[in-house]
Amino acid sequence: MDISTYLINTGRAQSEFARAIGVPSTLLYQWLNGLRPVAAKHCVKIERETAGQVTRQELRPKDWHDYWPELATPAKRRRQTSAAPVAT
Repeated sequence: MDISTYLINTGRAQSEFARAIGVPSTLLYQWLNGLRPVAAKHCVKIERETAGQVTRQELRPKDWHDYWPELATPAKRRRQTSAAPVAT
């Protein structure tokens, strides 16, 4: 989910959300309108404030694994586990 959808679904005001994550409303406006990408330093705060409804991976789809490689590990393990043949 993106931030805009989150705000619509929850009915939260942009200004209140910006205060909650510690950024100016103008910066949030720029993110919402695609004028600036969300800086990596804000992604964890956004993920926490949205209770995981907006994830770091969704905020930075092209490079999240460079900033948070530990998030890729469980998915890798699940793929490897599910691909393993079942012994009978």
